Amino acid sequence: MMRHIPGLYASESANKRILEGLFLVRVERAFFRWHPNKPFLELWFAVEEPKASENATFIGRLYCTDKALWKFNWFLRDFGYDSELLRQDHVDVKAILHLRGVVRVSHSAVSGRSYQNLEAFASAGEWQDLSGATANGTEEAKGQE
Repeated sequence: MMRHIPGLYASESANKRILEGLFLVRVERAFFRWHPNKPFLELWFAVEEPKASENATFIGRLYCTDKALWKFNWFLRDFGYDSELLRQDHVDVKAILHLRGVVRVSHSAVSGRSYQNLEAFASAGEWQDLSGATANGTEEAKGQE
C-alpha cells in the first residue's frame, strides 16, 4: 500500500541544516559512547548566539583516545568544567550539562554520513571579542574584493 504524505521530503531536507562557523552554545545532552578503537563523548549543543541561528541544535563528538585527550581537556577547561574533577581525571556527564562556551564548527562527510567537527573552543566570556573579530574580518574581506 502506498500513501502520499505532503511535506515529507521537504521536512527531511530542512532537518539536515548544517551549521558552520563560530557559535556561543550550551551543552544540552552528553553521552559516553563505547567503541573498541575510538570511544567518544557525544555532545548535543543548543546555539545561543548569533541570533540568526538561535535555538538551532547540533551534535558533536570528542574522542577519548590517547591522541585526542588534549582536545577533550581543552573543551572541558574552556567550558568551565569543575577543575577539581578534571585534576582527578574524572568526567561526570551530569556536570557537563548546561555548560556554556564558544565553539568553532565545520562539517565533513564520511561514507555518506555528515559529521559536525568541533574545531576550537573558548570560554563564553570571550564571545563578544570573538564574534566582533569574526564580523570585522568578514567585512574587511568583502571590502578588499
